[in-house]
Amino acid sequence: MPTPFFARTFRPLLLAATLVTAVPAAQAQNPVSTDHPADLLTPAFHKQRRELVRQAMPAGSVAVVFAAPVRNRANDVDFVYHQNPDLYYLTGYQEPNSMLVLFKEPQTVGGQSGITEILFVDPRDPQREQWTGHRLGSEGAKKQLGLQAAADNKAFATSGIKWAGFSNVLFVELPADVRDDTRDPADLFNLVASFREQAAVPADFNPEQSDLHKTIQRYGLSNAANLRPYLENLTKQNPGVAQDAYVQRYLKATTDAERQQAVANRPSSHFDTGTLNDILSNLRAVKTPEELALLRRAVRISAVGQQEVMKATTPSMGEMELQGLHEYVYKKYGAEFEGYPSIVGAGNNACVLHYITNDKPQVKNDLLLMDCGAEYHGYTADVTRTIPPGGKFSPAQRQIYEIVLAAQDAGFAACRPGAEFQAPHKAAQKVITDGLLKLGIISKPEEVRTYFPHGTSHYLGLDVHDRGNYEPLQAGNVITVEPGIYIPEGSPCDKKWWNIGVRIEDDVLITSTGSENLSREAPRTVAEIEGMMTQPSALDNFKLPVLR
Repeated sequence: MPTPFFARTFRPLLLAATLVTAVPAAQAQNPVSTDHPADLLTPAFHKQRRELVRQAMPAGSVAVVFAAPVRNRANDVDFVYHQNPDLYYLTGYQEPNSMLVLFKEPQTVGGQSGITEILFVDPRDPQREQWTGHRLGSEGAKKQLGLQAAADNKAFATSGIKWAGFSNVLFVELPADVRDDTRDPADLFNLVASFREQAAVPADFNPEQSDLHKTIQRYGLSNAANLRPYLENLTKQNPGVAQDAYVQRYLKATTDAERQQAVANRPSSHFDTGTLNDILSNLRAVKTPEELALLRRAVRISAVGQQEVMKATTPSMGEMELQGLHEYVYKKYGAEFEGYPSIVGAGNNACVLHYITNDKPQVKNDLLLMDCGAEYHGYTADVTRTIPPGGKFSPAQRQIYEIVLAAQDAGFAACRPGAEFQAPHKAAQKVITDGLLKLGIISKPEEVRTYFPHGTSHYLGLDVHDRGNYEPLQAGNVITVEPGIYIPEGSPCDKKWWNIGVRIEDDVLITSTGSENLSREAPRTVAEIEGMMTQPSALDNFKLPVLR
């Protein structure tokens, strides 16, 4: 799934120079039973992650991580709940209305001394559990998740945490746009409000501004050449940045001495949204063996999905039907969700990078781009293949496809430990630039962005666009390599190229000696795809009655 080219932190820029009554709020539907998957991450894994965060925290600090909000779909129906990946990573907890507090040094909380971690959770409620499923409650959370301490979320208000005594209060951006359940005085809305009140977080505190100040402090002297134009661009787009005194002092500095003085005069605050973000990004960027086992499973399921849909596809099928086949394979193999909305687009639809409508009744003989990924136990794959529904590429389709394939091969070759994160993109972009120039689709190299507008790689893990530090690649990173060419109707080139959209995306593990393509089971080359499409499908005889 392509990442918007500029939707990244500053660091990669530097590196690149129901009806009876109202249904209660959604929650995870995991009953206490032995009939649950045996390959979930263990409490020991999550405990180790928490300890690594604590080790990286500054002396005298406290860190807070909130659950994700419940999101309403329509009326009294909520979307299936999905936990904040950071909270899941640190605890394994999958229910809403909760918060984790980590202390660098032991504290007294709720009258109990020696506490270094405490999870505040939804209390047990048999009446609500009849509707939405079993809750762990504080005792269940402590016992089953291996936490040192857990308490009902209503106890947070009287926990006695002395927020003013910490040198740094670490958190990432606080949950926003959260509904207030008036029946629940300790839901996420109230947890966030209570935290802001107890910790005395200023009403006008701006996490983005805080992060920007930290960026200036970190790169203002070592990389002024890149930071300055970045800040100037931000001031044009964001009035808040334009009015920020610290930013303006830095931009007015013209000499190293002036820049040094400007950087040193950062406004003081013990509220810090950058440090915890960096800690979590550094940790989540490198996958452990336990995580890799789940990622491999998610990727293999997705690759088999591509195989089976290739076998089944005919020009008379619709985008939505083909989407359903992918997702059926995921469920068949035990993947709980899709990692992101499936992208299944034919012809001009393939040229819309995040096309998710998938409602074209027949794909016909237009190239079909399928960007789909299974989510297995929280970890998501991201695999794209582009195929000819009739089984054979036309000459024009094949020419564009071969350029993208060669670009991906160049991207693969750049995937090695120590390489800058942007190395796969630079390699792939050069191949695409040369290929489009040769075909006469562009006349100048800088025009390549017209037809290849996104980056080639992003991290992959608990999020499809996962946390990462965008530092040089290292063993344990899992990234995508996904070059593409998109030529929508009306483009300033020969009409024979119109309505051709091609993306080839694989999931790549950086190893100690190079890389491994985890999604290699999905056919990539023209010959492999055309060969796979001649094979019989298990779905060939799946016939439903005609609805009249």
